[in-house]
Amino acid sequence: MRSMLDFSSWSTVLTTLVSLIVVSLVFVGIRLVFMQTFQRRRERENRQINERLKVLIAAYKTLGGSFTGVLSVDPAHLRDQRRDTDTEERGDIDALASASERRRRIRDAVEAALSDVILLGTEEQVRLAAQAANEMVAGRNVEVAPLVISLRDFIRQALDLTPAPADLIPNQGPLRVNAGGTGARRGGGAEARGGRGGGGGAMGGGGTAMGGVSPPSDIS
Repeated sequence: MRSMLDFSSWSTVLTTLVSLIVVSLVFVGIRLVFMQTFQRRRERENRQINERLKVLIAAYKTLGGSFTGVLSVDPAHLRDQRRDTDTEERGDIDALASASERRRRIRDAVEAALSDVILLGTEEQVRLAAQAANEMVAGRNVEVAPLVISLRDFIRQALDLTPAPADLIPNQGPLRVNAGGTGARRGGGAEARGGRGGGGGAMGGGGTAMGGVSPPSDIS
């Protein structure tokens, strides 16, 4: 170290200062590289945790969005219900189809939520979700309350929240959906398209009345 710090002449002093500056820059550069690498890894882990929590929170809302009514999932399809029923009246078939449409929407939403839990859940959650999926494949009603409790405890722990009092919270079931939501949206879209078509016809008629001649047919 003493051989490096030579102050016997101006040239040696400059050489010593330049050497110290170069060594300092090298150490600072190495430190910056390590800090950036660590920060990028931490940001990537945070993004993964946030995305995982978002998916699991959405699955929790789907699987445990109701406290009253039917809290189990019915995996039966409309064709199975039609095969099991003995009635052939049109009204009963329509009522059966409406009820089956609601159950189908709940079943599809629960299946998607179970798939997300199997992908990103803990070992216990994956086991519970796989068990529920096997029950649905076998055609039996599924109770999702144990999986909902596991998801709730995990999410609260990940968010540094105190555990929820399990003895005060009733059993939770799948979120109920509106069977006529899609039909209403489709009807509204058809009316909107009809309104636009009527407006176009009115504009075309107005142009004919004003000019006396219809527009040429070869205009694209």
